[in-house]
Amino acid sequence: MIEKLEKLLEWGGVRRDAAFLAISGAALAASFFGYGGLPFDPAWIAIVLCGAPIILEAFIGLVTAFDVKADLLVSMALAASVSIGEDFAAGEVAFIMQIGALLEDLTVAKARAGIEKLVRLTPRTARVLRGGAEAEIPAEEVAAGDVLRVLPGETIPADGVVLDGQTSVDQSVMTGEPMPVDKGPGDEVSSGTINQYGGFTMKATRAGGDSSFQRMVRLVQSADAGKAKIVRLADRWAAWIVAAALVSALAVWLVTGEAIRGVTILVVFCPCALVLATPTAIMAAVGNCTRYGVLVREGDALERLAQIKKIAFDKTGTLTYGKPSVAAVRSFAAGVSDTELLSLAASAELRSEHPLGRALVGRARAGGVTVREPDGFSMLPGLGVEASVTGRDVLAGNEALLARRGVSVGGEIKEAARGLESEGAIIVWLALDGRCAGFAAFSDEMRPGAPDAVRRLKKLGVSPVLLSGDRSEAVARAARLAGIEETRCECRPEDKINAIKGFQAAGAPVCMVGDGVNDAPALRAAYAGIAMGGVGSDIAVESAGVVLVGDDTDVLPRLFALSRRMMTTIKLNMAFSMTLNFAAIALAAAGILNPVAGALVHNAGSVLVIINSSLLLKWKRTD
Repeated sequence: MIEKLEKLLEWGGVRRDAAFLAISGAALAASFFGYGGLPFDPAWIAIVLCGAPIILEAFIGLVTAFDVKADLLVSMALAASVSIGEDFAAGEVAFIMQIGALLEDLTVAKARAGIEKLVRLTPRTARVLRGGAEAEIPAEEVAAGDVLRVLPGETIPADGVVLDGQTSVDQSVMTGEPMPVDKGPGDEVSSGTINQYGGFTMKATRAGGDSSFQRMVRLVQSADAGKAKIVRLADRWAAWIVAAALVSALAVWLVTGEAIRGVTILVVFCPCALVLATPTAIMAAVGNCTRYGVLVREGDALERLAQIKKIAFDKTGTLTYGKPSVAAVRSFAAGVSDTELLSLAASAELRSEHPLGRALVGRARAGGVTVREPDGFSMLPGLGVEASVTGRDVLAGNEALLARRGVSVGGEIKEAARGLESEGAIIVWLALDGRCAGFAAFSDEMRPGAPDAVRRLKKLGVSPVLLSGDRSEAVARAARLAGIEETRCECRPEDKINAIKGFQAAGAPVCMVGDGVNDAPALRAAYAGIAMGGVGSDIAVESAGVVLVGDDTDVLPRLFALSRRMMTTIKLNMAFSMTLNFAAIALAAAGILNPVAGALVHNAGSVLVIINSSLLLKWKRTD
């Protein structure tokens, strides 16, 4: 029976509630102005459409868990009002309470949708080599010790070690690192990462549920289950409100002998304005957020942001753009300028699909440097490229490529490159006609507004920390540029979760800001999560309560300040509503208010709460 009632309450969802409220509002207006076209008071329409769900909620809560909520007091007030013929008062109280419930429902996001998207990224099939033959099997059937073949563009189906072949692997799904990582025999690879250029064989070491990717899925699910939903304040205090209302109503009835006074006390005790205090302020603050490119997906996200003491940033794609840019091109070859070396290197990379090659070509074209079609071109997975440009043999790649071609790197060039590597740069060595000519250095460019955002967050008392899966040198450089003192580098998803849990166990609620699939578990585990909406993955966006649509970190200080202003508004709303309730109770006990007048007082209180909340729509931070 209880299950059937719960299904009945869920039927139609928000659309049903909105339709019932519209019909009930028209019915109450007809009742108030004395429309007599029906054989019954039109207020009964509001009592049935808005009151019945409240009574059912109260009944289910009492029967299943003896859970006393504000719905119980409202149900008693409805019953008492109807019993003495005050139908309009009953309908009006039910109508106001349902408005508050609808506003709350409108601010609740479908947060678990991100888990479904994460699961869809799981590798489906694997190419296994058994008995000298290749067979395609479901990825979940791969066992530790199996030898697998992975082709370019395929997702790696299990954790393992490369046996044969050279390639570059996109590990951003696990580490967030923007640059593909070269892999060769003996190197480890992780499930869920993408093989980009060269085919290779590997030996599986962990597969199925034990793989890195499946562990990350479980981390997201467990973090989501562990985050408690914030309960509205009226329900937290409901047991005390119900007890006080019953005692007050009974005492006044016994002392005065007038049942109508007791009923009026039940009506004015109903926490209508208190119920509206939180959702109206949240809705207004959410409306303010949309004006400067912030999407609030979860109703209580702003409430949680107001309590944040520590903010954890991912690096790649969050503080930085997440794309390689050319930091420097240095020539050490006699008679070859930096610009000429850039022209030759960009021409050699013209046909390359590697992100570093595309960045080199883009830099040359943006600077008006000539980029020619190479006469010959070959891509060497895991090493670099080899091409012929205007009759010159050009190599662009790692040090292993130069060694394979018998090209040595001089001490002076190495010293210059080492200085840039210590700043987090990635070096691509360049050789001309069998001699090392110099190098190109690449870095991940800092978002211009990030340092100022960090400074203003510190001013608000929010302490920043940088959690990144990138190399220590790159993390140190980003932290220095952004003005962040505390860092953690080479973090896997579970490392970020452990760091966040540690901060929160020490009494500092954490807000995580990230963009990648690897950030999803941390976004879930943190007290509040903010995702980059433009560059961010769908899974990161679905895992966060707040989304920066334009990837603009500049708005973070304003967002935090707005959340605190919203909480101040909520507290003012609650203080006002409680004061009004107590005043109305005194007037009802004195016989000055009847149930209809008490309901109208509630209306006035609710309207004032809504007006105060609406001021958040235009609120601007001045600093």
